Amino acid sequence: MTKPSTAREALIVEAIGDVAKLLVRVEAMATAMQEAGGAFQQARLDLSEQVADFERRMKAMTEFAKTEVVKHLAARTEDATRRSIDQQTRAMADAARLAFGVEVGAVMQRLQATLQPLLEGRRRRGGSWLTHAAA
Repeated sequence: MTKPSTAREALIVEAIGDVAKLLVRVEAMATAMQEAGGAFQQARLDLSEQVADFERRMKAMTEFAKTEVVKHLAARTEDATRRSIDQQTRAMADAARLAFGVEVGAVMQRLQATLQPLLEGRRRRGGSWLTHAAA
């Protein structure tokens, strides 16, 4: 092609050159956008996998925490139950001792009241027996 002869032709040639450069840049940009889209898609997939992995780990941690809480509660409940049983056993033993002591005390008083006259009679008779034995 020959050199442009007028300023108008020169401007048109320059504009065509600018459009050609612009088209090259647009094509490069389209390629870069496709690559960026692919990278974005891959990042989304990677993130999705990471989130799924995180959810699995969180679920496992939650289950572990629940298990540990249940074990802790069971141990504390067992301790509280054991202490309660011990306290109740001591209270029942104290009550039984008190009741037995009152009952035994009453029986002993009645027995003493019943045996007292017999003992006094035996002493009187024992004294006469000794007198006869000495003779």
